[in-house]
Amino acid sequence: MKVEEFLKNITEADHPSSDLSAPLQAMWWAKKGDWERAHSIAQEVHDPSGSWVHAYLHRVEGDLGNASYWYARAGKPAKRREDLGEEWEEMVRSLLSSQGK
Repeated sequence: MKVEEFLKNITEADHPSSDLSAPLQAMWWAKKGDWERAHSIAQEVHDPSGSWVHAYLHRVEGDLGNASYWYARAGKPAKRREDLGEEWEEMVRSLLSSQGK
């Protein structure tokens, strides 16, 4: 799946596909505007990808201290310079690539 297909699914569907990884489902809900659901999913993923999603969500929320903690757990730089939309796309590309392996 490509990012464009992922975005199309977000606009056309009510729920993410069950064959998506939990981090991708969280990113799906984040783009859909349901921060709580996205955060709930991210909290249950105890690996670097879950930590990265968790960090992003706290950055969206404006809680930069908490985001920094989760970026460190993900092994990602805490000082993100790109805008949130750019980071969302970077993350989805990476997560889609990982899921395809």
